[in-house]
Amino acid sequence: MIDLTSTIAAISTPSGMGGIAVIRASGKQAFDICDKIFVSSSRKKLFGQKTATAHFGKIVFENNVVDEVIATVFHAPHSFTGENTVEISCHGSTYIQQQILQALIHSGASMAQPGEFTMRAFLNGKIDLAQAEAVGDLIASSTRSMHSVAMQQMRGGYSNDIRSLRDKLLHFVSMIELELDFTDEDVEFADRDELKKLLQEIITLIAKLTDSFSVGNAIKRGVPVAIVGAPNVGKSTLLNALLNDEKALVSDIEGTTRDAIEDTITLGGALFRFIDTAGIRHSTDYVENLGIERTYEKMAKAAIVILLLDATRHETLKSVEEIQLQLTPEQKLIIAVNKVDNPSTLSSQFSTLNHIALSAKNKTGLQELEQTLLKHAAIPDNLERNSVVSNARHYEAFIHAQQALIRALEGLGSNLSEELIAFEIREAIQHLSSIMGDISDNDILGNIFEKFCIGK
Repeated sequence: MIDLTSTIAAISTPSGMGGIAVIRASGKQAFDICDKIFVSSSRKKLFGQKTATAHFGKIVFENNVVDEVIATVFHAPHSFTGENTVEISCHGSTYIQQQILQALIHSGASMAQPGEFTMRAFLNGKIDLAQAEAVGDLIASSTRSMHSVAMQQMRGGYSNDIRSLRDKLLHFVSMIELELDFTDEDVEFADRDELKKLLQEIITLIAKLTDSFSVGNAIKRGVPVAIVGAPNVGKSTLLNALLNDEKALVSDIEGTTRDAIEDTITLGGALFRFIDTAGIRHSTDYVENLGIERTYEKMAKAAIVILLLDATRHETLKSVEEIQLQLTPEQKLIIAVNKVDNPSTLSSQFSTLNHIALSAKNKTGLQELEQTLLKHAAIPDNLERNSVVSNARHYEAFIHAQQALIRALEGLGSNLSEELIAFEIREAIQHLSSIMGDISDNDILGNIFEKFCIGK
């Protein structure tokens, strides 16, 4: 467990040189420590200044002026960590940053561990654990969708709903356990009909949240899209055109791609992870066959499959049917016909197919393909107003809670003993509480915060 009595310091901006940098100090002695090295232009100490005020001055360390800076003061509990905090904005020289950090440590501060500022915010009750994890997601967000999901969770997300329903469960389980103390008197404190209604309500809510995980996971990691087809139909050329980069090797020789090549791109505010696969055909080449096996493996894991056909070849419906047989009902299939430099020459064999005509080489038809990808990804537009689960730890906790509540509901219907019903409800409460961090151990906390950058 971290020592909340110490005052920590770290550089909070990315490493390297820039226009400005921010060094943050947080803890009970933050003002005293900063006053040892900060000389205000007004000669006033930071300790006596109002919260959320900025002060111009200079940092002096070992009798040398390090830099002219702006120090912003935050008094506990009105700060991110809930502690006394000073944020020092200086010029972005790496030498200046290190000198100021060294001066703070020399004056009594300790070097912050990864995620320690956010962990202190959690331990001091400023945010719950789900919100703390959302801070990491917000920092890592690279698309509008990722940002929206992280912001929604930072503002409370589903935490408020879960906390309210959990408290109701606590009330009922307490009443059931109270009944156990009066078994000889045949009294009933917990209304069974109300409890059934509550259990059904929570099970429905959790089901909605767990169903959203597929969307949340796609937003966070990218919607997986596999580009499949026969050799030399232009899969690598299409990947390069979508990425606007020469990512994949392109050759007229069939079977050039022997392994899956992956890269990501943002379309319409959503992240897509494209996978260029080895061409599917019957081959006697051992290495090529390994690549084809991997094609089927990647296709099985894709949310969207682009089947690329060649307009210059005699394609039949057989290849389409073969791919369709490999897909689950949840997977989306896009049929694209490549090398259509002149749409009027497109063979009638494709007329029965719902397809997109394109030329990956000339980059025509890509806009229609991108719009179709966005449609199939089905990412909601109003993410900031909808609760979406994107955290695997939360998803697992919800699943376990839901299973326990279903057992409790079934137990009520079959007149299961009060002890067992109370046990199942207690288990569900524990899983729901673990999401917000109301019940957590040091290993879980360490696991979460060690992935943060130092300074956050």
